[in-house]
Amino acid sequence: MDIRAYFQKVRETERNLSDAHVVIVSLETPEGGKAGRMTEVSRSSAAQLIVDGKARQATAEERAAFLKATREALAAIEEAALASKIQFTVVSDQPNRVVKQRSEKG
Repeated sequence: MDIRAYFQKVRETERNLSDAHVVIVSLETPEGGKAGRMTEVSRSSAAQLIVDGKARQATAEERAAFLKATREALAAIEEAALASKIQFTVVSDQPNRVVKQRSEKG
């Protein structure tokens, strides 16, 4: 393929993509690429992968499901990080001493 025609096709594909970040679905390739893996990439990366025949743009339903699963996974990670923190308070037996509070990751 002519390199000029290749990059012209990549630019044309990029112009047809509407979002700044595009959810793509991988296609099976002879190099061992596995079909059905979804990821969010920049518009330029998506255009190149689509032209190379390594991916396709996700449908609206696939995109919504992917973004929902990503949000849920992020929320679970944040919740686990908060749960791993242990808070304790050191209380002195003398009434006028300052009480210290610390937070440690366990």
